[in-house]
Amino acid sequence: MPRGKQAPKRIIDPDPVYNSELLAKFINFVMERGKKTTAQSIVYGALNIIEEKTKENPIKIFEKVIEVIKPQLEVRSRRVGGANYQVPMPVSGNRQNTLAFRWIITAAKARKGQSMVNKLATEFSDILEGVGGAIKKKEDVFRMAEANKAFAHFARRRN
Repeated sequence: MPRGKQAPKRIIDPDPVYNSELLAKFINFVMERGKKTTAQSIVYGALNIIEEKTKENPIKIFEKVIEVIKPQLEVRSRRVGGANYQVPMPVSGNRQNTLAFRWIITAAKARKGQSMVNKLATEFSDILEGVGGAIKKKEDVFRMAEANKAFAHFARRRN
């Protein structure tokens, strides 16, 4: 059991350019060492590149990318009778976004020889094409959940 009170959820202001709360959260994820303007220029730069390539509304493209990459299932460790099982469980809405953001940023950072703006833009377009590091991570997580389907009955049981 956790001690004390749960920390209150902070309300995040929508981002200044596209007025999107989801994009504001993503910018906060990209941000390192409190440098928000740098994070904003990276994300907006990537969205501009995507807009030039596709000639579509960049915020719609961003939302589509997040929708594609969101995981539905993940595995969680459960200890049952002295053994640890990887139990597949559905992912809550907030955690879906968090994992999607994390996977996109990690995959973009793993790319070599470009600026972060280009890496992020390339990762976005790769996700829409169904390839890239973030898609691979999503498929790996899904495959783990599928492989451990036999332990799904542990998800309903409380210790």
